[in-house]
Amino acid sequence: MQQTPFPSWPDTAPQLIAVATGREPADMVVRGGIWVNVHTRETLPNHDVAIVAGRIAYVGPDASYCTGPDTQVIEANGRYIMPGLCDAHMHIESGMLTPAEFARAVIPHGTTSMFTDPHEIANVLGLDGVRMMHDEALMQPVNIFTQMPSCAPSAPGLETTGMEISPEDVAEAMNWPGIVGLGEMMNFPGVSNADPKMLAEIAATQNAGKTVGGHYASPDLGVGFAGYVAGGPADDHEGTCEADAIARVRQGMRSMMRLGSAWYDVESQITAVTEKGLDPRNFILCTDDSHSGTLVNDGHMNRVVRHAIACGCDPLVALQMATINTATHFGLEREIGSVTPGRRADIILTSDLTTLPIEQVIARGQVVAEDGKCLVECPHYDWPDTVRNTVHLGHDLTATDFEITAPDGANTARANVIGVVENQAPTKALQADLDVREGLVEPDEAAGVCQIALVERHRATGGVTNGFVSGFGYTGKMAMASTVAHDSHHMIVVGTDRAQMALAANRLAEVGGGVTVFRDGTELALVELPIAGLMSDHAATQVAAKAEAMMQAMRDCGCDLNNAYMQHSLLALVVIPELRISDLGLIDVRKFEKIDLLEPQS
Repeated sequence: MQQTPFPSWPDTAPQLIAVATGREPADMVVRGGIWVNVHTRETLPNHDVAIVAGRIAYVGPDASYCTGPDTQVIEANGRYIMPGLCDAHMHIESGMLTPAEFARAVIPHGTTSMFTDPHEIANVLGLDGVRMMHDEALMQPVNIFTQMPSCAPSAPGLETTGMEISPEDVAEAMNWPGIVGLGEMMNFPGVSNADPKMLAEIAATQNAGKTVGGHYASPDLGVGFAGYVAGGPADDHEGTCEADAIARVRQGMRSMMRLGSAWYDVESQITAVTEKGLDPRNFILCTDDSHSGTLVNDGHMNRVVRHAIACGCDPLVALQMATINTATHFGLEREIGSVTPGRRADIILTSDLTTLPIEQVIARGQVVAEDGKCLVECPHYDWPDTVRNTVHLGHDLTATDFEITAPDGANTARANVIGVVENQAPTKALQADLDVREGLVEPDEAAGVCQIALVERHRATGGVTNGFVSGFGYTGKMAMASTVAHDSHHMIVVGTDRAQMALAANRLAEVGGGVTVFRDGTELALVELPIAGLMSDHAATQVAAKAEAMMQAMRDCGCDLNNAYMQHSLLALVVIPELRISDLGLIDVRKFEKIDLLEPQS
């Protein structure tokens, strides 16, 4: 059940004015702190903040005139009073958590506003899944704004999703109360080529006066990029270098620089501000994808801000990039993103702007966290049974389903291989000469090449697409399987042994989805994700513990990549270069076309 919508500024204006003028007492006063003003990039000592009806009524040097006997007084004791942090682009499903549990995990880290694109669940459950995510988001004590997913499938003709999103779906969702825009427009060739479906989705969003999210994953900044910008996307988070960031802001887009669990794209782009001196108000910080282990052990947007500062960014500029810049981009500058009158009372108390300890968090005028502990309930949606039965393989898989047949008479075969790049979303298109035994092409442990398979799991077709991947470093007889397989979310199985791959795939069908690691016939780790095969409804700490055991199992099998699970989960993302796998085959994302796994014999 949704909570009553948060009262608007016009609805509360009489109360705000009454408190600001001293005619009525405030509900809460934060007293004696250093006001971090992100509008002017100043820190102003000896300031108070008066709050009523969940909004800020007054900020000034002395709020005693509007402090009554029943006013809750919080002593800042000289600490900084700064806005709650905003995550401009993220996918809740990547945390393996529902919106409620994600909120509970990030509230103690000072995140009070999130702009989330639930396109993961859209690929599995369509508009119904998006609505469930949207509805649970609105139930939370912090602000979770939803962007309506744009691309399911992300690349039509190159993958098959469980469900599709249409322009009619987008137009309908623009009327929902928590929708603030269109999720990342991943089909960048479609936009550049004026695809009618993509332009219809963008038009529905723009006609509703809302923000179009971008995703331009090509390194080509020529006419394709020009066409994409002209099509309407207003931001982009796929930049990986300074030139990418500069190109976007010069064209009137916002450059979103991400630090997720495995995407480290801030350091290489923030030099556009710190060294080139570009206007920082056009740059925004985000996480994109953060798994539960990162959230529990390392932080959320506070982690990103600290990292930006460590990369040489002025702390106040970094805070702008995680607060007011984000709010302005989504047309919410008068609602969130600063500690100023009329805005939602989303506030962090911290004793240091560089190391950024999150000592107390206030959201909508309520103390929600203190010293790392969440103090509020995060209500759960009543997820129906239909979302817990989404893994359909058609039949039990065996080792033969993962065989790759070599050309007749061949002793070796030249294969196109997906090359994993540590800490980045793009892959490399590699080739390897692999041995053939008894007519089957074999992986090469010494060269770091193992097998990958995309197992269809939405329509029980029994389909298995096989290929090769390099970079994980696995040794011995092992396999890892996951029903988190951006963005079509079939099942990705990576392994060195076909029998282990079958065991891992069948195990996930048995539990309704998740991630598992097998070695020598034994399951080393399992993370159950029964909701759409993407999320658990258990607490973040429990999911994080299982996720850590899963990552340890990956290390035990020889993989030492940073957050390799995130790399694994993106191997089917057919809108990020260079090479990916889908249920239809091996996809060269540089050309957006299917290619052969094995090169013709010379």
